Amino acid sequence: MVTDNGNVISLSESIPEIWNLLNDKEHSIISANAKILTYKKNEVIYREEEVPQELMCLCKGKVKIYKEGVGGRSQIIRMIRPSQYFGYRAFFADQPYVTAASAFEPSTICFISMPLIEEIVFANPKLGMFFIRELSTDLGIADERVVNLTQKHIRGRLAESLIFLIENYGLEEDGATISIYLSREDLANLSNMTTSNAIRTLSTFVDEHIITMDGRKIKVIDEDRLRRISKIG
Repeated sequence: MVTDNGNVISLSESIPEIWNLLNDKEHSIISANAKILTYKKNEVIYREEEVPQELMCLCKGKVKIYKEGVGGRSQIIRMIRPSQYFGYRAFFADQPYVTAASAFEPSTICFISMPLIEEIVFANPKLGMFFIRELSTDLGIADERVVNLTQKHIRGRLAESLIFLIENYGLEEDGATISIYLSREDLANLSNMTTSNAIRTLSTFVDEHIITMDGRKIKVIDEDRLRRISKIG
């Protein structure tokens, strides 16, 4: 398959979990209908209230799922990393999107028609079970996140967000710097707090020698203590 900038990307590498569940006929159908698009940083992928039509799998880059709140303040619901699927829940629920998605950095995404996926699910129970597991996992994560964001204090919420970023994007070669650089506003939106509160709490973590900061780079000095703060809230 060829992307819109001329780079060849294999579908078996772009959607490995789904690809391995399909037979030869289904491979051919997906190959004939899938498309791969690239997005610039901050470019919107889909908006709230749009009608869902496609399954999306992130091949490269980072994507944020968010919801606009009161006064134009957005809440980051989750961050998507390469090989994760998104955008399909609303189609199965027969609803418009209740969130929006945008590229956090230049990203490449594989799109597959959801009506086509639904048609294959009817004939391929393994694919159906795949989506049941994916949706069940996402629901469990969402339930836990709702409790944490509503019951934890500011320090606990921010610590949890930093742990979330470590577990989803890992650390750089130094073994300490989180491999994603968020603005203070994005980190606040991920942690359900104001930007000013996020800045003050980050400064407190620096003073307590839990992290160090260099612009948007966050280096974790004491991960064990960060995890304790996240746990106790």
